[in-house]
Amino acid sequence: MSPRAKAERRRNRPLREVLDELLAHTRELVRRAKEMTPAEFDYAQQRLEWLADEVWRVATGERPPG
Repeated sequence: MSPRAKAERRRNRPLREVLDELLAHTRELVRRAKEMTPAEFDYAQQRLEWLADEVWRVATGERPPG
């Protein structure tokens, strides 16, 4: 890993946190997908999309909507 990548990882804490949340949710979804009810699966998919949007917002510096 380059020194720049290490520095970015340490400086952009909000991005690191939302990426960690996205990864944790994705791992949980993969583990439980077969046993989820359709409602649980729909909610998990919506949350996955929201987290992806949040990663994009934090990475690009966009302000939250509203």
